[in-house]
Amino acid sequence: MTDVPASKNAAPDYAHGISFGEALIVWLRVAILSFGGPAGQIAVMHRILVEEKNWISEGRFLHALNYCMLLPGPEAQQLATYIGWLLHRTIGGLVAGGLFILPGIIAILALSYIYAAYGNVGFVEALFFGLKAAVLAIVVQAVVRVGKRALRNSVMIAIAAIAFVAIFFFAVPFPVIIIAAGIVGFIGARLGRQEFEAIEHGGGKDAAVIDSMLGEAIPDHVKPNPARTLRVTAIWLALWLIPVAALLIGLGPNNVFSQIAIFFSKMAMVTFGGAYAVLAYVAQQAAEYYHWVSPREMLDGLGMAETTPGPLIMVVQFVGFMAAFRDAGGLPPMLAATLGGLLATWVTFTPCFLWIFAGAPYIERMRGNKALAGALSAITAAVVGVILNLSIWFALHTLFRQTFEVKSFGLSFDAPVLTRVDVPALVLSIAAATAIFRFNLGMLTVLAGSCVAGILLRLTGLI
Repeated sequence: MTDVPASKNAAPDYAHGISFGEALIVWLRVAILSFGGPAGQIAVMHRILVEEKNWISEGRFLHALNYCMLLPGPEAQQLATYIGWLLHRTIGGLVAGGLFILPGIIAILALSYIYAAYGNVGFVEALFFGLKAAVLAIVVQAVVRVGKRALRNSVMIAIAAIAFVAIFFFAVPFPVIIIAAGIVGFIGARLGRQEFEAIEHGGGKDAAVIDSMLGEAIPDHVKPNPARTLRVTAIWLALWLIPVAALLIGLGPNNVFSQIAIFFSKMAMVTFGGAYAVLAYVAQQAAEYYHWVSPREMLDGLGMAETTPGPLIMVVQFVGFMAAFRDAGGLPPMLAATLGGLLATWVTFTPCFLWIFAGAPYIERMRGNKALAGALSAITAAVVGVILNLSIWFALHTLFRQTFEVKSFGLSFDAPVLTRVDVPALVLSIAAATAIFRFNLGMLTVLAGSCVAGILLRLTGLI
């Protein structure tokens, strides 16, 4: 291919006529509308960027999404970063990815202040009681949605079932499950097994802006460049890990800020498969190992993330907030909590930019790789089993007032005390599920209705 004429690259704020200012407005719109978890957020981006703006074709959009699904962290935020990077280089990726999480940072922080101050009092407690029931129904809906798309043959169903049994009954680490599924999918695709073929998607827009741009010539920032990759990796690793090292050296490994930095940095490296899968890992570690939050508080935090724009993994900010709030050391509790929440957010999302800026040029070159698509298909199937595990974990701690741990013959799982059913929570969860599955009501409508129902149950003395 010939180089792009100088006139086309003279102004870095433009990508085939799309000004940086125009892109900024669109990314703000995407950020404000990014409710509903990864499925809803990806649908919003697809509608705006593929169907409405015709910035990127269906095929290239899905190729980028496939890569982001293979990465640790929130795939929707990484997808926004990827497309912003394609359009306007690094600054475009920073703006697209940063705006995607900024509304959630502000909203979760405000709600965390209210929760820490009033979470166990009156209508606030009732509000979150209602949220938990709606969140349970939404997580179940996620199992159904992803399952319909991913479990299209008996092999994929088997992978999902094995993943569920492994994580729920035997507490097999989530990364082990995802890596194993990816290897199986990779080998299956290389062997030509049809079960591992990429999921077909219709459509495609040959005249999409990004595709037209890359069809004329490949811009320098999209071309793989080992020297640039090393430079980008060094910069983002420094931004990510220098604060972690400083906390460890200055405060010691047992300080809550050091623990937050280490745990969420580790999470950023090992949590694959999307927000719901990540939350299973975070919930189990934060509630059962570190005891930063209780299982019910984890559900409250997820309710906050569900009702605010941005990735569901923004719940990590709530977890970091509550951890530092309860172990503030010599700081005022609210100040410590604010720093803890922002620290969790920083070490969670900084690596997301690293994965995109360092890896995306190579992924662009790998478009059409069947082995990679096979690995993705198998991982997606395994994630269905992991999400099912999460939905059952949520159900246990939402619908029952007491659970007990089973540990024998290699098994390790929580079981309910059947005589300790939380009847109001059960009724409200059934109502939320009916609204979603029977009447197809929107997520925000169901969340709002559940919150109102929780307050009414409080006023009537039923909870």
